[in-house]
Amino acid sequence: MSNFSVRFFSSAQTLGKSAWQAFFDAAVDPFTSYEFIDALEQTGCASARTGWQAHHLALYHKQELVGLALGYIKSHSYGEYVFDWAIAEAYETHGYDYYPKWLCAAPFTPVTGARLALSDSLDKAQALAAIRTALDEQAQQLGWSGWHINFCSQAQAEQLQEQGLARRTTVQFQWHNPGYRDFDEFCRQLKARKRKNITKERAAVAEAGLRIEVASGNEISLAHMQALSAFYQRTYLKRSGHLGYLNGDFFTRLKQSISEQLVVISAYDGEQMVAASLFLRGQDTLYGRYWGCLEHYDRLHFELCYYQGIEYCIKQGLSHFNGGAQGEHKLARGFTPLLTHSCHHFINSPFTAAIDDFIIRETRQYSLYLQQCAGLSPYKVQ
Repeated sequence: MSNFSVRFFSSAQTLGKSAWQAFFDAAVDPFTSYEFIDALEQTGCASARTGWQAHHLALYHKQELVGLALGYIKSHSYGEYVFDWAIAEAYETHGYDYYPKWLCAAPFTPVTGARLALSDSLDKAQALAAIRTALDEQAQQLGWSGWHINFCSQAQAEQLQEQGLARRTTVQFQWHNPGYRDFDEFCRQLKARKRKNITKERAAVAEAGLRIEVASGNEISLAHMQALSAFYQRTYLKRSGHLGYLNGDFFTRLKQSISEQLVVISAYDGEQMVAASLFLRGQDTLYGRYWGCLEHYDRLHFELCYYQGIEYCIKQGLSHFNGGAQGEHKLARGFTPLLTHSCHHFINSPFTAAIDDFIIRETRQYSLYLQQCAGLSPYKVQ
């Protein structure tokens, strides 16, 4: 491997905080930070029991650590947001094992960011070739059906495609701030019908008599995080019949370790908190992550998850607001579509031709979908 060697680590702690921080900048991307990953692993949210067994890859060149990839051995495809259920079903139907597989991703987090983080001085093609060789060997030894890299940058996806990986795209909706002075200025850029709808939705929350509070950093209390945990679990139980991926210890640990990057927006009926949303803040981006409520209030989800996030970005001068995966309803509320990227390598797959054909057709569909979304833009034609 041209003086490259690879080691695998069973936790972020085993590798060590200083080594991790040399490759993943918490200020830019909180979801690959040592604190976030360690919180998931130490609270058991990302563990072999939950189907997220840590198996991080470290790349060395002449004994020097020159690359790092956060990775997990997966026994299912939940919590990934790049859907491969059809491929898994094809394997199962024809008597092949799709699991385990190796996934390079931030658990439960559909956010584009650093995945294979490499030293700037490296020849990227040589480094990626060494990583591919090491992962192929691990796949053979541990019986993986393949390995996957979700929500990498477009540039890295192109580099990985040159290494022979299959490249997939999906669509997310994000909000962008060209420098609005306030929420009203943002609304004035929208077509009249969309603007009136937003005004109507925000009025519905005000008419319900709810009080909205924004807390960040040291303003966030343990009570905030306990309520968020309960809301989160309540939401998952109603939607999916289980309590979700994250436990109360995880939310508490976030407050203890990265409170300066947390934003909690809560709704109160009198003195009782009835709903809340948790956001994480990067260098120039706000990330909407978890939401929940005690009972249904008309349009409160849009207020806490979208409009308050937009207002926060405007007040703080943040350039982007990532509201999470999927959601065409975001389009009418000022979010715009963009492509996200993932790369996949299947080991000795009997379905290579079928998967390649599927990806070609999927890519065409998303290209058409982007064009359709452009025709539904809520913004005025300039």
